[in-house]
Amino acid sequence: MKIRNMVFAALFTAVICVLSPIPLPPVFGVIPLTLTTFAIYIAASTLNWKYGTLAVCVYILIGLIGVPVFSNFGAGVPRIVGPTGGFIIGYIPMALVTGLFVDKFEQKRWAYPVAMVLGALPLYACGTLWYAVSQHVPFAAALAACVVPFLIGDAIKIIAASVIAPILRKTLKKQRA
Repeated sequence: MKIRNMVFAALFTAVICVLSPIPLPPVFGVIPLTLTTFAIYIAASTLNWKYGTLAVCVYILIGLIGVPVFSNFGAGVPRIVGPTGGFIIGYIPMALVTGLFVDKFEQKRWAYPVAMVLGALPLYACGTLWYAVSQHVPFAAALAACVVPFLIGDAIKIIAASVIAPILRKTLKKQRA
């Protein structure tokens, strides 16, 4: 069964890698709008917390070694230390928090959107804090640049992922049985 879970984690890593590099309009400064969070919400909510977080860590490692899987087909260490690096690192606690919450309350439909909102909090914190430090701007200005413009898009992603993830999770559980 562990092999099967690792295969599912690898599949979700691939989904994250495919959806992440493509920028979506509109563009808000240096922080791109992508489907990365959507893919991570689905991975973390479909798999258990361990394999969902593993999928995200592998995605980040793939980008670090130079495969262009980060936004706008970027890759490498410069992306991690650049203005959006805090968001890339923040994907790890995002997946962890989302996955843990869904694992605990998976029978409740409300658990999925709540888990995703809770997962967004460490993502926003890591990303905004790193942006403020790396760009030498006040935290409030970083919040206005990094979070506020993305709230509506993130809400749409959470709604869509909250519909898809429970179906996928139930299907995977049947496959494991």
